[in-house]
Amino acid sequence: MFPRPAPLSCDTFVALPPAAPAGRVVFGKNSDRPADEVQEVVHFPAAAHPPGAALECTYISIEQVERTHAVVLSRPSWLWGAEMGANEHGVCIGNEAVWGREEVCDGEALLGMDLVRLGLERADTAEKALNVIVDLLEKYGQGGNCVESTMAFTYHNSFLIADRKEAWVLETSGKYWAAEKVEGGVRNISNQLSITTKIDREHPELKEYAKSSGWWDGEKEFDFAATYSYVNTARMTTSGGRYCEGYKLLNKHKGSITSEIMMEILRDKESGINMEGGFMTTGSMVSVLPQQPNLPCVHFFTGTPDPARSVFKPFIFVPGISQLIKTTSPTFGHDDPVKKQPRFQSKPDRRHELYKKHESAAVVMETTKDKGKEMLKEIQELEKQKLSQMESILQNGCLDTKQVVNLFSQCVEEELKIYG
Repeated sequence: MFPRPAPLSCDTFVALPPAAPAGRVVFGKNSDRPADEVQEVVHFPAAAHPPGAALECTYISIEQVERTHAVVLSRPSWLWGAEMGANEHGVCIGNEAVWGREEVCDGEALLGMDLVRLGLERADTAEKALNVIVDLLEKYGQGGNCVESTMAFTYHNSFLIADRKEAWVLETSGKYWAAEKVEGGVRNISNQLSITTKIDREHPELKEYAKSSGWWDGEKEFDFAATYSYVNTARMTTSGGRYCEGYKLLNKHKGSITSEIMMEILRDKESGINMEGGFMTTGSMVSVLPQQPNLPCVHFFTGTPDPARSVFKPFIFVPGISQLIKTTSPTFGHDDPVKKQPRFQSKPDRRHELYKKHESAAVVMETTKDKGKEMLKEIQELEKQKLSQMESILQNGCLDTKQVVNLFSQCVEEELKIYG
């Protein structure tokens, strides 16, 4: 059985009207992972698959569906799944590590990150993505080491799933789960169970199992977090503090949460949301989901560590998008697309081109004060320019597909020029 380490990672946020400007849903997530892990931004087009085809996820093979949606993902480069991403229908998903009373199995099953990608590839609404995830959870379970090293790090998962109309929080403990629908205002998740008494959907045996296990007396109002949380004072203090800080930041800007405000929240270091140290923010994402179906969704990804010194680069789904080469990590051996070597050998160099240049620029920023300030100013100006361009598209709905087909890649090229 794997030990239960302190949760050092991740926060996911959503703001819906009236917390966000009328007609928009804003989604954001920091992926906090081991500091030496590379996160890549990749795009996979919609695809048709033969009936009965097998799908190789990170550790196990499952049955493939006949049709998958186009997705853009930010993911640790050694695995199949993703920390966060979006699909062509405006569905966004991020996941968090949580620990419930149920033991985390030491066998290999679906990672929470696999479930993120599967939900995006198979569902065109947030609630359908929830259905996909809970069905797969029931059929295949969740488990497996979540880092590419000899360190054992495994956990259960919570998910924040959003689309143009609503959001869902899905939290799990083993195969048991509860879901909360969010139709307005703000919601965030961190490394703790947060669904209390507002449960809109649940595992059919959720309450009965809690009762038979002696966790709930069957009489007082059922509180999922209170009933299913694994009690560890140090862990709850760590994750609870960040969860509360995130909620405070969302409420501070309630009514005016734009993409820029969400980026500001993700960059906040004082709260611990922009994490530093052995676990750090290795990738970030912000999405704007207009409620008007004629307007495109805009998804911003950094593809680099520490959003405070990174550029949020825009991506819009249009036909003909090519591979995002400069943010795609190198592949190793016959087992691509999972792109891993035999477990627990020395880790290969998975740094993509943007990561390498960003890494070098970070040294300049830390050691050469004037040059570092100038470089930071230039990347901030680049981001500001892209935000202005995207706002124009969101305001008037005028989308030139030829201009945006390489939108993300072109912004990466501009960022690389700044780094020299």
